[in-house]
Amino acid sequence: MPAVIRPDLLATAVGVAVGAVLDHVVPDPRRGHPVALYGRFAAALERRLYAPTRPRGVLYAAVAVGVPVVASVAVDRLTRRRPVLRAAATAVATWAVVGGASLRREAGAMHELLAADDLPGARERLSHLCGRDPAGLQSPALARAVVESVAENTADAVVAPLFWGAVAGVPGLVGYRAANTLDAMVGHRSDRYARFGWASARFDDLLNLVPSRLTGLLTVGVAPLVRRSSAAEAWRTWRRDGNAHPSPNAGQCEAATAGALGIRLGGRNTYGGTVDERPVLGDGREAQPADILPAARLSFLVGSAAAGLGAAVLLLRAARSTA
Repeated sequence: MPAVIRPDLLATAVGVAVGAVLDHVVPDPRRGHPVALYGRFAAALERRLYAPTRPRGVLYAAVAVGVPVVASVAVDRLTRRRPVLRAAATAVATWAVVGGASLRREAGAMHELLAADDLPGARERLSHLCGRDPAGLQSPALARAVVESVAENTADAVVAPLFWGAVAGVPGLVGYRAANTLDAMVGHRSDRYARFGWASARFDDLLNLVPSRLTGLLTVGVAPLVRRSSAAEAWRTWRRDGNAHPSPNAGQCEAATAGALGIRLGGRNTYGGTVDERPVLGDGREAQPADILPAARLSFLVGSAAAGLGAAVLLLRAARSTA
């Protein structure tokens, strides 16, 4: 039978590819970014629904994710027979939810500060990437924090939204980013969020199960394109240490990156005055500031591969046989 191309899926594929490119060429606005606006909505909703219980946290997560998903489903239906509008909507949504360029920009800023031996500036800047306490951290510990954050956020901010965009188009892109933003807001362990944030944290874990492992696999695949990186070591370390991390997902990305770069990640971190001993991932040397830019290049290559893969999957789905 002759192949018939579904224009809605073709438009979605084009939109994902264009949006991934826009992430590199269109800077985030200083004010009014869609994710920041969503954060304000989620914070206002939290003020209305908060109670230190799991049931209230489940309600909060359902409403906070459900509202943008319902809106994006409406966009999906309205553009189903309008491929140009559908491609444009998908491109804008992809640009809004993918954060690869900003991630690498922050990593580059940290590299410059550490290269200049500006430890106070680097400690202050670290909060742009992660929530660990920077006080007293020396150059190797700061470099490790940056590499770990780049590795984990490559999955959270790049591969995962592209994965869900390939699965469900604009609703997948928007729904994932909403869930991931909630996890960042209320999913951490604290007296306030230990129970209220449980549902948000577990939902984010669930959504990242496949993307985090895909990130590990793509890291292995692109490692030969980064100077002095090893695909074999990335594979070995990922398979051996990927499940050692207390997070079901973060260790997948960090272990593969540690192996690729020939360094050790993990160890002692401090959050809000609480010491957290993490298992060591990899058996190479201690991370150094010189490892930040190769980690950022790995992130770029992984994100590019994920965008190409997502678009290709959508194109394959678009091609179907007549009944």
